[in-house]
Amino acid sequence: MSENKQGKVVIWDLPTRVFHWLLVTAFILAWLSYDDNRFMFLHVFAGYAILVLLGFRLLWGIIGTHYARFHTFAHDWRSVTDYLLGLLNGKAMRYLGHNPAGGWAIFAMLVLGLLVSLTGLLVFGGEEGHGPLQGLISYKIGIMSRPVHEFLAWSMLALTVFHVAGVFIESLLHRENLIWPMLTGYKEGAAGVSGVRGHHYLGVSMTVIAIVAALFYFRGYLVETADHLYQPYKGPVMPDNALWRESCSECHYAFHPNLLPARSWRKIFEEQHDHFGDDLDLSKETAAKLLEFHVKNASESELTEFARKILYHTPENETPLRITETHYWQHKHKHINPDYWQHKKVKIKGNCIACHLDADLGTYEDSNMRLPKKETAEANPAPAK
Repeated sequence: MSENKQGKVVIWDLPTRVFHWLLVTAFILAWLSYDDNRFMFLHVFAGYAILVLLGFRLLWGIIGTHYARFHTFAHDWRSVTDYLLGLLNGKAMRYLGHNPAGGWAIFAMLVLGLLVSLTGLLVFGGEEGHGPLQGLISYKIGIMSRPVHEFLAWSMLALTVFHVAGVFIESLLHRENLIWPMLTGYKEGAAGVSGVRGHHYLGVSMTVIAIVAALFYFRGYLVETADHLYQPYKGPVMPDNALWRESCSECHYAFHPNLLPARSWRKIFEEQHDHFGDDLDLSKETAAKLLEFHVKNASESELTEFARKILYHTPENETPLRITETHYWQHKHKHINPDYWQHKKVKIKGNCIACHLDADLGTYEDSNMRLPKKETAEANPAPAK
């Protein structure tokens, strides 16, 4: 309906406004954290938040105040096209609530948001091995869900950009700031038009719940110490072997067998007398026991996400002898600043335990990694050629 400006009335109740800005915040956090596994814990929190918020909005769209209810902006296609044509010729009607195009954008974002969240759960459960779907879906389904999840997320971002552009265009056309009412709840109404209830107690409760939920979710980071850094994800209990740890840790950190395919371990033990320039000098019996342990728990065992991805990204005709030679390792570390490899706590690329808090367990879970602080880095001079 078209309205003439005359007096301020409450159009957007507090729960609707709190929902809107919490969703904006969660969406921004999800985008800032999506491409760095160190922030997977934050990305997952943002995803859960989006799913819960959308669930609330679906309910509020049925039982909420007048302008928040779906039926008030469920316009037909003719109304949408008429409104868009009106924007082009500068004669679009002014609406107190969502205009027809904005209403359709809201419905589309609700659907896309739910699909993004649900596909995210599939990725989290299948590929990452965590969340409510852990163990219920396969790794293959998780892998297949990732590109769908990313496509839907990009689609939602594009729709959000169009939505924001529409808000600015409508603000210019009607000479009013449409962002401000989503902060205060008030818009210029018309004679005889009454506002809606603010539902302030519910809005405040939503804000408090969001803060408490965030503090509870990230509580581990709030109480961690320099000696006991928080590890948000716990991987499976990995097979252990005293002989393996004793034999391998004599020279270097003991790499868990799940980090390489079985064929790689077979070749390593076949060439034990030329182990990267050294002679392991293992007895036949010891070598046989170690080989059995490594082959049994190699990448093919798919004990961890890392093992599955090493296996998935290593062509069958390749037999890498170093973990740092695998395609997956190189892909995950290609953006690491070269200075880190010269850090006094790292020094070599195979020193996984310097950054991965759970490397000794062999799980290598996302978010269980901390790069050394740059201010303590001590770059070593480049070796002479």
